[in-house]
Amino acid sequence: MVLGLCYLLSSPVTFILGFAEAKLQKEGHAKEGPLCSAFPADYLGSSSDTECILEPLTLPESPASPGRVAAVEDSLHVPCIFCNECYLLPEQSQLLKHMIIEHKLVIADMKLVADFRRYILYWKKRFAEQPITDFCSVIRTNSEAPLEEQDNYFLLCDVLPEDRLLREQLQQKRLREILEQQQRERDDTSFHSMCMFCDQEFTGNRSVLLNHMAREHAFNIGLPDNIVNCSEFLAVLQEKLDNLQCLYCEKTFRDKNTLKDHMRKKQHRRINAKNKEYDRFYIINYLEFGKSWEEVQSEDDRELIDNLEEDWSDWEEHPVCAVCLFCEQQADTTGKLYLHMQKSHGFDFLKIKSEHGLNFYQQVKLVNFIRREIHHCRCYNCQEKFQSKGDLISHMEETKHITFLPARSTWDQPQYYFPTYENDTLLCTLSDSEDVVTEDQSEDVPVVSEDISNLKALKQSSVLNQLLCEENSQEKN
Repeated sequence: MVLGLCYLLSSPVTFILGFAEAKLQKEGHAKEGPLCSAFPADYLGSSSDTECILEPLTLPESPASPGRVAAVEDSLHVPCIFCNECYLLPEQSQLLKHMIIEHKLVIADMKLVADFRRYILYWKKRFAEQPITDFCSVIRTNSEAPLEEQDNYFLLCDVLPEDRLLREQLQQKRLREILEQQQRERDDTSFHSMCMFCDQEFTGNRSVLLNHMAREHAFNIGLPDNIVNCSEFLAVLQEKLDNLQCLYCEKTFRDKNTLKDHMRKKQHRRINAKNKEYDRFYIINYLEFGKSWEEVQSEDDRELIDNLEEDWSDWEEHPVCAVCLFCEQQADTTGKLYLHMQKSHGFDFLKIKSEHGLNFYQQVKLVNFIRREIHHCRCYNCQEKFQSKGDLISHMEETKHITFLPARSTWDQPQYYFPTYENDTLLCTLSDSEDVVTEDQSEDVPVVSEDISNLKALKQSSVLNQLLCEENSQEKN
């Protein structure tokens, strides 16, 4: 009788107790009353109960198996939407693989889900309430094959309004949590850590350490207000350094000194921005739903470019206002300035450029040379110095020293690459000789090709050919 009753009880422990009581009664060792009375009341349940029903117990030291229902409530585990299989949270790819293979469910863009566990638990509840076809698109594979070889896959994505709303709510919830955590770190004065590059200790606020590393060691991971979970971030970086790994190129070295020399010489005292491991430590990666910091930053750049393009529509060009080489006269175009220097001072810049075959860089050096000599009130031909710039110009115009240039070695020097006046607009308007067409030149200049009718004779009379012949004769001798 007792054994039959135990069969009806839901708990396997109760069944074992009933079986044991029946065995003892059969052998004549049973005490008065049921065997359940031998156990404490808090183990068996309320003492007022007429029946002894054991409540299900779990052993905390026993690891949770994937199939146990109790593991669903564990925040470290994520259950399958359809069955009792459970996986650790870092093994979410294994769970997704399981649902594809075993249950034909494909979830799109899981990287855009802010909280994987809450997302899975939500849809586990919804799929238990309604058929899967109410939420998912059905994708039939091998549609042309026989019916028994066809498979139906179910696609769950944010095209479904309910799914998109869930993803946005999870993103907003995660953002609130991150901002609250960041605020706690801002207000925290119990921070304590050592610098990763020296032995100095820092206490108080995290910003003191981050500013120290940026200022003293040129190691900048960003502004303190842009970082969250700072202690964990620093621990990750310190672990890499302890493993002798460069933070930027992520190569491993044989000892600490070699690693330090490498990071200093290669300027690798920075983190690799393309390493996704660091994304969770920056606020920007939580700001917009489904967007990384690179996408947010590129959108900002595109907006800036678009705004600049819109602003160009009402752009008004300002005049050049180049200054004469010999006086204070200004002109809004280089043509007017060249004409002024030719008529007022007898200095024909275009003619000099053409006769000497000056390229752009030689023009720059010539302009800077003349400006410097005039600034020192010194004639650039005879090197005579004067008390004022007016006396110098009068001398140069009377003696015609202003018309001719000194020897090329005098002004064609590297030192004259540097401008005499930092706002010398004339330097910005210079061009190579072949780009300038004077008033006396025609744009339709005929090009006469080289006479190659007697090419063989040209080769024989070539200087290079003669040098080769002389070299060959010397080798034979």
